Amino acid sequence: MARLFREIMSSCLALEQPLKVAYLGPEGTFTQAAAMKHFGHAVISKPMAAIDEVFREVAAGAVNFGVVPVENSTEGAVNHTLDSFLEHDMVICGEVELRIHHHLLVGENTKTDSISRIYSHAQSLAQCRKWLDAHYPNVERVAVSSNAEAAKRVKGEWNSAAIAGDMAAGLYGLTRLAEKIEDRPDNSTRFLMIGNQEVPPTGDDKTSIIVSMSNKPGALHELLVPFHDNGIDLTRIETRPSRSGKWTYVFFIDFVGHHRDPLIKGVLEKIIQEAVALKVLGSYPKAVL
Repeated sequence: MARLFREIMSSCLALEQPLKVAYLGPEGTFTQAAAMKHFGHAVISKPMAAIDEVFREVAAGAVNFGVVPVENSTEGAVNHTLDSFLEHDMVICGEVELRIHHHLLVGENTKTDSISRIYSHAQSLAQCRKWLDAHYPNVERVAVSSNAEAAKRVKGEWNSAAIAGDMAAGLYGLTRLAEKIEDRPDNSTRFLMIGNQEVPPTGDDKTSIIVSMSNKPGALHELLVPFHDNGIDLTRIETRPSRSGKWTYVFFIDFVGHHRDPLIKGVLEKIIQEAVALKVLGSYPKAVL
């Protein structure tokens, strides 16, 4: 029912003025599938060659929203996305969780007994590592910019295969040589919707922040204590090198609640007293379906 109403709303908005959405391309990526899942099929989607380009398109006002991957349940954080938040002032407007099924795809000219290389995104190759070790241990694994790019390359070659999903297989007319080859059956990726406007509370929200602490003993403990004392559920914490100096770091934290909630406001005020800097990336509804 949620998907049906999403498509109805997408079509209604398109009658007024179609939304423009940038995503990590080319066509056929899982990021495009996430964009369609969140915004429906009536939007104008614009594929970009890199995550940073998605951020720039949104910042420039060329599109209404951007869609970027942020973490995978098997391989962890997508660092390019986290680093882009350090360089751009974007607001997180929503999230999508997408179940990821990887297939081994071949083109009509592929000689399946002579496959010498397999193309895919580095994350996808890592997510299928055990399967590849068991079935194609001596075949070269070539990391490319996206799974869709891998599918595009394979279409014109006779000695290669690609690891990609359903959308790429259909778009480039490839055949599934093996299905659902991901190592973990619950393999999922989380995507973020970025824009320029805040989202009001819905009652079932998450908040993402970036915090920079002084480089001193107990700094991480001081950061986490207010969350613990107020019973706030942390759903993710990542560390990335800071742009401010060598061997300094920032923390990316996701937690349950909206930054306008009185309890959350109080916690953030306590953190600000101890932090070098704090930036609220956005509060947004939790992913559904």
